[in-house]
Amino acid sequence: MIQKTITILCSVLLYSLSFSQEKPNEKTVLQELSENACKCADSISLSNRKKEDIIKDVHGCIDKYTGALQISTLLKGAEKQSENVKEVNGKKQVNLTFNTNKDSKQYKDSYNEIERYLMQHCESVKRATTTSETSYDKFSKNQTALDFYQKAVDASKQENWKDAIQNYEQAVKADPKFIYAWDNLGICYRRVGEYDKALNAYKQSLNVDPKGKMPLQNIAIAYIYKKEYQKAIDAYHDFDKVYPNDPEVYYGIGQIYFTHLKDNEKDLTISAKHTESTMNRNLLTDLTQKL
Repeated sequence: MIQKTITILCSVLLYSLSFSQEKPNEKTVLQELSENACKCADSISLSNRKKEDIIKDVHGCIDKYTGALQISTLLKGAEKQSENVKEVNGKKQVNLTFNTNKDSKQYKDSYNEIERYLMQHCESVKRATTTSETSYDKFSKNQTALDFYQKAVDASKQENWKDAIQNYEQAVKADPKFIYAWDNLGICYRRVGEYDKALNAYKQSLNVDPKGKMPLQNIAIAYIYKKEYQKAIDAYHDFDKVYPNDPEVYYGIGQIYFTHLKDNEKDLTISAKHTESTMNRNLLTDLTQKL
């Protein structure tokens, strides 16, 4: 068990740690922390918001887990330091400096590691960083619905999911065709583990706009949370019918086979398609920019 003593000196914390023989796997730690940051980003509302505010929320999700990665990196470096330290009661004690200053190299290195991982593996972050401005045709013209919607957005920022759900429900009651309210209601239900209600909200959104990308994506994710993996795969195929060759389809299905169904062969096949699709999309973007 790790024991620690903390002394605060301005923005620097000094940790005194004792190490057991078990060493953390840095790659696994990075993956786990990044996946938690990805889940955080998955709950970021993209509608009726300025792009800069969305990006700020993404940074907040990364920042939330940066400190833990800093500590993990320090623990790895302490192994070399401990070689020159004498044992006391069978343990070696090493002082580590954990810098909480966000302008420090230590913080920036860990932050950038998580950010790079997310940009490669987290579709929620990719979607948030590339999202366009609000589509006002998906908004309501009903002032009562808009008032409830704004209250729900404010509650969501405080992670008060109960109040957010109540206000989103009132918003769609006032305007049953309020697409963004249905979409965000689904996200809030998923946050509290009400996956069936989340699915219903996404489907209500699709009844208004059958091509809604956000609900099509999140139906598959909701089924993953329910551990109904075949339904999740089917949902990704439905998504592919509306948005052919979207990389998220191949990535999502590949993750299901690799992480949940433990079918590495199918995962490699799907991943190859994902890579090809991404390359084709990047090539098309490059060609378009040159025209």
